[in-house]
Amino acid sequence: MSASAESRQMTVAAVRARKGGTPLVCLTAYTTPMAEAVDAACDVVLVGDSVGMVLHGLPSTLGVTMEMMLMHGRAVARGLSHALMVVDMPFGSYEEGPQQAFRNAARLMAETGCGAVKLEGGAAMAETIRFLTARGIPVMGHVGLTPQGVMGFGGYKVQGRGADGARVLAEAQAVAEAGAFAVVLEKVPAALADRITAAVPIPTIGIGASVGCDGQILVVDDMLGVFTGFRPKFVKRYAELGDAARAAVETYAEEVRSRRFPGPEHVFADEIGGGA
Repeated sequence: MSASAESRQMTVAAVRARKGGTPLVCLTAYTTPMAEAVDAACDVVLVGDSVGMVLHGLPSTLGVTMEMMLMHGRAVARGLSHALMVVDMPFGSYEEGPQQAFRNAARLMAETGCGAVKLEGGAAMAETIRFLTARGIPVMGHVGLTPQGVMGFGGYKVQGRGADGARVLAEAQAVAEAGAFAVVLEKVPAALADRITAAVPIPTIGIGASVGCDGQILVVDDMLGVFTGFRPKFVKRYAELGDAARAAVETYAEEVRSRRFPGPEHVFADEIGGGA
């Protein structure tokens, strides 16, 4: 990598330093073309385990494997030159204990080139986060609604309403104290997200949280209207590419059936000069 590229590359330290400053722009990506599309505008690109639902048709993130995260991480890395790449640790790859988490996080970093990993959970994961960060593996936390724990929550429900807010606040504080450089707050009340943002010394990244967070993240396929299986309340559609793609495919099919495609400009002549 050139010196100029290195100077433009976002780092964990640069992300941490944005606490209280200009909000961090974060999106997911799973492929090289999408990584290239979002790189210049984003501070952080997350290779999320949401890939299981968005690209692989799984009903939840629980079926995502290390091999899937490694493959998509390598693909995204090829498309980035600016944003910090963070890779999700999939379900079952870190919960057993710090040593298991270290082996798998080290593999993700070594084989994808990511700058950090993300794992879900608060106080229960504090020891693991502390173990990883002490050994040179930067960790982004994730509290509130943690999709890998959705079975225990009884569905994709808002977390931290009423008295339960104290629990979510404590989870975020535990993650910060353990050494995480940032924490995702998912599907928590806006007032609680603001309290957490004021209480922890690391950037908060909201998804279904508050505009007052230190940054925001969305699943890129949700934001672009590519994934239309369901639409969470917190998603704003900035485009409807799924509809546009379906319309384009229908037009293509009609032109093939009516022999309007390929046209003369799309085929080749027998002799040079008669066609490209």
